[in-house]
Amino acid sequence: MKRFLLILIVLAFALSCTKSMRYSYEEIKNYPPDVQEHIKKGEIATGMTFEQVRYAWGAPNVTKVLAPTPDGKERVQWEYHRWWGAFKTILRFTDGKLTEIISTEPGIAK
Repeated sequence: MKRFLLILIVLAFALSCTKSMRYSYEEIKNYPPDVQEHIKKGEIATGMTFEQVRYAWGAPNVTKVLAPTPDGKERVQWEYHRWWGAFKTILRFTDGKLTEIISTEPGIAK
């Protein structure tokens, strides 16, 4: 039983560390070179669009529509939960561009 449990833990860890490709070269070829690099490395940066972030990180766990800015700009929040909720990253977009990164995960640029 202990061996089975250990195998399950190792397998879960290994699967959580793998990154599947969420885009094709054709889908990102027209982006600026720095954005292409971020996507290829699975990184995000402010200024990226919804689509670019989705290519880099995949679909969010939670999506919320926030109140618009005082000048009427649309705001959306994406949440990513990793390691079974141990780490949480909140991405806020204004008018379709990533403007804010809030994270408890080490190594995530803020």
